[in-house]
Amino acid sequence: MLIMANLLTFVVFVVPRLHASGWTSSIVLVTFAVAGFQILVEGPRWQMVPAYVLTGLLLLVWGVERLVKSNRIAKDLLSNRLVVGGTIILCLLDLLLAASLPIVFPVFHFPRPSGPYQIGTLTYHWVESRHEIFSTDPNAHRELMVQVWYPVKGNVSSVRAPYVQDASALSASVTRVAPLPWFAFNHFQYVTTNAIPSARVATDTSTYPVLVFLTGIFGFRQSNTFQIENFVSHGYIVVGIDQPYTAAAVDFPDGHQIIGWTHAQMDPFTNQSLNPVEPAPMLNGIALKNGNMPYLAQDVSFTLDQLSALNKADPNGILTGRLDLKRVGTFGISLGAMVAAEACHIDSRLKACLMVDAAMPFDVVQVGLRQPGMWLTRPANDMRLEHWKESDITQTLNTMQAVFNKEPAGEGYYVSVPGMFHVNFTDAPYFTPLGPLFGFTGPINAQRGFDIVNAYSLAFFEQHLQDHTAPLLDGPSKYYPEVIFSSKSISYHPFR
Repeated sequence: MLIMANLLTFVVFVVPRLHASGWTSSIVLVTFAVAGFQILVEGPRWQMVPAYVLTGLLLLVWGVERLVKSNRIAKDLLSNRLVVGGTIILCLLDLLLAASLPIVFPVFHFPRPSGPYQIGTLTYHWVESRHEIFSTDPNAHRELMVQVWYPVKGNVSSVRAPYVQDASALSASVTRVAPLPWFAFNHFQYVTTNAIPSARVATDTSTYPVLVFLTGIFGFRQSNTFQIENFVSHGYIVVGIDQPYTAAAVDFPDGHQIIGWTHAQMDPFTNQSLNPVEPAPMLNGIALKNGNMPYLAQDVSFTLDQLSALNKADPNGILTGRLDLKRVGTFGISLGAMVAAEACHIDSRLKACLMVDAAMPFDVVQVGLRQPGMWLTRPANDMRLEHWKESDITQTLNTMQAVFNKEPAGEGYYVSVPGMFHVNFTDAPYFTPLGPLFGFTGPINAQRGFDIVNAYSLAFFEQHLQDHTAPLLDGPSKYYPEVIFSSKSISYHPFR
């Protein structure tokens, strides 16, 4: 709206007939009012800075014009062709920038998911007895922020939950490790989801199966909202965990915040879980022989314990008795996929495991999983296009394939999607429509990528948690012909 007002004001200034109509003052003042309204009601965002500047520039030109009759300097300025021409060019460039930035970095919206349910959400803070090994404080205990999304029906509330609670903290944390300005994601505070805070759970089913979601390093529990909301709309309760020190930033109710570690800080312990070496890396005086995966996987076990308590007595009075903890699965992306695999390795309460685009921990590669598993990834050439190291490509594909090969017949699935980059498995394609141009996202159509991920991941849990028939898992699909699909009965070429 502000950009359109600026455009109209600019046209009035440069078209003589319109400029002489007497409407200039009114239009300038209305544009200024629109700018003020946008800042006060919606809130300022960095993409709109050129529009604010243009509003100020047009107001300045209007003010100079008003001084012409009484001020000789002002009259000389407006009669100087260089000044007038420069001002017009400056306004045009500013207008172009003002129109472009909100398109390139939009306040995006999540489409309505495909299932019959609406979505409710609650957030919990849980502290456990384990010592926090990543903290130098000997008295620190491991604590988690956990968000639960659940099925809702018949709720017409217009209030929608924000995408993230503290966009500025997330932005500042992510840009510590990415070549972006500190304010790059501040506009996420204006992004809303389809979830309704504290809505009542749908009552057409007594309980719902549970999925635990684990994000990647520098991620956040909402990073796969496109996928989470789709699961919930089809009758699942999804539990997203912010794991301190691996998540971008975790904000706690008392106001303290834990910023995620950088790759340089965390990678030695992650690599130890993938490729154990001697001597093992030390963390605050403790040798982590098996790396960080066993510790991070215990977050999932602790969460399951807390969900059991929640199912008996939810302090919010909403989820009591509504979780089917005999049908629990987990899914994760990147580091979260490694943690998901490790959690399935150590905790038999998890009945199905979906792992997205990540190498598998050493102990999981050695013995395999006890649960049905699905691996979602992409061909090696897409990893190369994304400039992954050849060693990382080999390790990622070979270890996923190794664990897949250990799955019993009918319980393992390997889904490779050409054209995907790593972040295409997250919400990141929504962040900018120019992702492929920047090399940020892969060449696949963003929505097509979302549709494929949602279709295969939902089919997997439908079959192995709900005991529903999922024809999509029977073989290659005519609906997704580009997908390279493998089950234990179909051959697979890992570097195709």
